[in-house]
Amino acid sequence: MRIITGKYRGSNLFTVDGKTTRPTTDYNRELIFSVYSEYEEALVLDLFAGTGAFGLEALSRGAKYVDFVEFSSKAIGILLQNISKLKCSDMCHIHRRRVEHFLRDCDKKYDVIFLDPPYLKDLVNPVLDQIFTANLLSDDGLIIVEHSPKEPIAQKYRAFITKEKPAKVTSFTILVP
Repeated sequence: MRIITGKYRGSNLFTVDGKTTRPTTDYNRELIFSVYSEYEEALVLDLFAGTGAFGLEALSRGAKYVDFVEFSSKAIGILLQNISKLKCSDMCHIHRRRVEHFLRDCDKKYDVIFLDPPYLKDLVNPVLDQIFTANLLSDDGLIIVEHSPKEPIAQKYRAFITKEKPAKVTSFTILVP
């Protein structure tokens, strides 16, 4: 897994051993970042951050700051290694919390929110509910969701979908309220 473009272009990222995380492939990240590429000065929230690939790619492309939210100690260890390798600790913060607790207490507004929960755990729509209820998006903000096609975006959010990339294993949906 590597950073695709920007100031950290070509940097290989550390990954978590085993099957406790599901890293987004380079191909899928290229797909997402080709659909939306405006990260200059953005405040980014990377939920279920894992290795931090989404947020670190956003930093590479000019994002101002990234808040990473992850609960797994193994994933946080790898995320710390990746941040150290890229020397970007002054541009991000790791919150070791469950996503639902972080969102409940969050009072920031974000330009981009990445949402990549574990598949088939019924997390996508409850997390979207929390994001919208807490009004965590800036006026021009958007949400990028990586999810299983077996966990579709709820009907109440369908009107906010601007792009969808369905597939057999991994689907991507961009929502702009």
